[in-house]
Amino acid sequence: MIIFRYLSRDLLVTALAVSAILLTIFLSGKFGDYLDDAAEGKLAVDVLFTIIAYRMPNLLELILPLGFYLAVLLAYGRMYIESEMVVLSATGMSQWQLVRMTMVPAILVAGIVALFSFWLSPLGAQLTQQVLAEQRNRSEFESLQERRFQAIGQGRIMTYVQEVSDDNKRLENVFVAQQDGQLTSTIVVAQTGAQTYNTDYGQRYLVLNNGYRYEGQPGSNEFTITSFNEWGRYLPPTTSAAEIESEADAKTTEQLMAAEDLESKATLQWRLSMPLMVLIATLFAVPLSKTNPRQGRYLKMLPAILIYIFYLAFLINARSAVTEGDLPDTLGLWVVHIPFLLLGVVMLNWQSLALSRTKTVGGAHA
Repeated sequence: MIIFRYLSRDLLVTALAVSAILLTIFLSGKFGDYLDDAAEGKLAVDVLFTIIAYRMPNLLELILPLGFYLAVLLAYGRMYIESEMVVLSATGMSQWQLVRMTMVPAILVAGIVALFSFWLSPLGAQLTQQVLAEQRNRSEFESLQERRFQAIGQGRIMTYVQEVSDDNKRLENVFVAQQDGQLTSTIVVAQTGAQTYNTDYGQRYLVLNNGYRYEGQPGSNEFTITSFNEWGRYLPPTTSAAEIESEADAKTTEQLMAAEDLESKATLQWRLSMPLMVLIATLFAVPLSKTNPRQGRYLKMLPAILIYIFYLAFLINARSAVTEGDLPDTLGLWVVHIPFLLLGVVMLNWQSLALSRTKTVGGAHA
């Protein structure tokens, strides 16, 4: 029990540290995408952290299996370098005993991943869809700031507003510029502006009042100047980099089990795959962590990471194949799990198999 507690504590602490680092890296990339959306008016600034919080379970669902896998490689690799594994082996601990001890924290991590995969990630996806639906229907003027050039309409229209009303609905002294192709530009200046929404067509329009419209080719004197009392411009619907990958991701596990479409079946198998991946990856992480002190603890890190990347990539491709009907859903993602399970078993028994083969060859020569 002393050895078990020592190994489990070392693995879980290392997994927590590695997962925190990976989460920080992934969140930095996601947050950069969301900031770009906010700068272009696709997302309100005050919902950025809300969306990140809702998407975090989905990130942890992917990060925790990788974090535990790397933790096994790092923790056991250190113990081999410092000859702790040699001491444990001398006391009679076999590799299979080490695997059984490792499987206990692995089952704990798999249970946490299952919690994210089956419940928290779908809930986060549902809440994210609600926020994005609100963002698609909101006025882009809510993101406009006074006396600053900003882009609206998916970045196709550049605006400058001298004053914005307290409710962000009315604009004063508006400047609008749009490039209509490579040769023609349109510039509009107006005293006031507002947004209107056509409920019949579900479209938004920017309506300006009391101004002038300049249209022509930049660099030339051929401009058409038109005065107007009211001028309108269609605004494309907002989109966001935070869109949910598929509608099935937002379905509950119970809904997926009752559904008959291929996308739902593939998504259900994906949710089952995440916790299962923790257990299978542990089988080949243990033998790959075995390191010769003279070779260095990072010698097998590259092939180990490549194996994990191939495992995850094959799962992603299998999910796409099931969704598109190219792979029978009865086989599904099991066509990936079973070969990697066999790979782990072979790697664990590789030394015994090699020793048996050596004895067989030696006996044949004798």
